[in-house]
Amino acid sequence: METDLIFNKGVDLPEFAAFPLLETKAGRALLGSYYMQLLDLGDARDCGVFLESTTWLANRDRAAKLGYKADDLAAINQQAIRFMADLRGDRNAILSAQIGPRFDGYALGPAMSVETAEAYHYHQIAALAGSGCDIISAFTMTTAFEAAGIARAATKQNLPVCIAFTVETDGRLPDGMSLSEAIETVDHLTGAAPVYYLVNCAHPDHLTNTFGDGVWMRRVLGVVANASRSSHACLDQATKIDAGNPQELGAQLAALKQKYPHFKIFGGCCGTDFRHLREIITALGSLGRAI
Repeated sequence: METDLIFNKGVDLPEFAAFPLLETKAGRALLGSYYMQLLDLGDARDCGVFLESTTWLANRDRAAKLGYKADDLAAINQQAIRFMADLRGDRNAILSAQIGPRFDGYALGPAMSVETAEAYHYHQIAALAGSGCDIISAFTMTTAFEAAGIARAATKQNLPVCIAFTVETDGRLPDGMSLSEAIETVDHLTGAAPVYYLVNCAHPDHLTNTFGDGVWMRRVLGVVANASRSSHACLDQATKIDAGNPQELGAQLAALKQKYPHFKIFGGCCGTDFRHLREIITALGSLGRAI
């Protein structure tokens, strides 16, 4: 959503944060239009939809840079979910409450223990727990320990949680850990608390040597892919969007579905827009009811 708004629609999102849009009439109209397009696309193509909240950066450290105090954040997190719920009505969509990393999702931040991460993210997750969300989705996770802390905090609030790790062009997490080791570590530290795992903010090419045939692969249910093959470092410095090839991206995700039939969740991350989503759905649809 954010890269589409910034680069394709010319929307100013300071610090890459979308949640401040909820505070203006124009911002809510923009978000509402975006969510309704997703819902309409799901209806038209007969597939379920995840509505992802604007709360990926609505934690204390990231929001402070925008002038938000800790007391403001509970309300803004809850507002984000209620906003999506009003739009969803009785349509086939899941309200996903987004949790982002404490630091930069494109680069490795200061190390955190599982306990520190749990205590830090607990405040945001506790606010979201009373909002009516269906699941906590921790996206662009850069370390297993922060992901485990989030999973523990969500479990204490009796909320299902998804962990979506990001990987570099070598298929490893930013701290060098392999995806298999990261998933096994989180499962070990949390009693397998996440209901499933995803990979996001990476191009399918980066996953060639990452996915495997181990038992841990059954815990991965899909990919939310970048349009670009570029590294996170390159994307962080980009002044224009790299939209890649939407048709090719759809074909690559369909190929992953063929190789891993248990995959159920697919989508677009940085650089993607509705062109990519339509191509992804078309390619998956050619395999039968894939999503």
